[in-house]
Amino acid sequence: MPTAFGKTRASGSVPGRGHWHLILGLILAGLTLVATARPGSAQEPSSAAEGRPDLAPDIARIVDRGELIVAMADMNTPPFFYRQGDDLAGLEVDMARELARELRVGIRFDRSAKTFNDVIDVVAGGKADLGISKLSRTLSRAGKVRFSDPYLRLHHALAFNRLALARMAMDTPIPSIVRNFRGSLGVIADSSFADFAKRHFPQASIRTYSSWPEVVAAVRSGEVVGAYRDEFEIKRLITSNPTIALTLRTVTLTDLEDTLGIAVGADSPVLLDLVNLFLAQRQEKLTIDKVLDAVKPYRNNRPAAPSMNPIPDLAGMDRDTDSKQERDR
Repeated sequence: MPTAFGKTRASGSVPGRGHWHLILGLILAGLTLVATARPGSAQEPSSAAEGRPDLAPDIARIVDRGELIVAMADMNTPPFFYRQGDDLAGLEVDMARELARELRVGIRFDRSAKTFNDVIDVVAGGKADLGISKLSRTLSRAGKVRFSDPYLRLHHALAFNRLALARMAMDTPIPSIVRNFRGSLGVIADSSFADFAKRHFPQASIRTYSSWPEVVAAVRSGEVVGAYRDEFEIKRLITSNPTIALTLRTVTLTDLEDTLGIAVGADSPVLLDLVNLFLAQRQEKLTIDKVLDAVKPYRNNRPAAPSMNPIPDLAGMDRDTDSKQERDR
């Protein structure tokens, strides 16, 4: 009978050349599908997704593992996160544990990150589900990870050496001096505020230091006229050592904002939605006043600092010697 190719052949005869081309094409297509579905490839459905069709793959991965992995920098940054004996404590530690309870899994803190930017890299590399580590949401970081909605908004702030500022100001109003600042400004090297300083104070002479205590020491001695950071750290200067107010004058820039968020892997869109919903429904919303209040119990319970230290509550805290990337603090 006529075939699809317009010729007649007996049943069981050898296929013609056209048929062989068709069969070979089908075989090659099958091999291609097998190769692209090999174990470990991006196309391979995750076992978690197959085993839990009721959950999104990024959530199922955590539930099947039985624990939420949270990247947190290996440093003390009270009251956000810090060592308390053999355990971790702090506002962000509590937040992470609440998230794990919502997912009904355990929690493991990955402290391999030595800097804030390292936390971003740990999450971006898939070694942690979330990064919770007093992380500022910046454009450079958003190129590697997703960020949650802000859970804390902080204004930018400055601490000025009173005598040096008075010499600069003369009869000029302080707001005008601040907005058109031409003096020296101290910041932490390679930090987000080093970048902010260049953007918002283009006429200033920016000087960088390896840690925040070094910046504070420089402004107190008059080596620089001002120090630039978020309002929490500037206000903590005064609350931790009220005598500092005799030498420093603080200014809060209410029109400039620094937002803290949770870092989520780029391949975890449903986890990001869950984190945002968790933050929106969380009763304990963080504010600058609540954060400052949370510093007090830590300060009262920590061991006394050596008397030679002029600013005991800053010693060893919140240090970040990050590489040439924009950092949080």
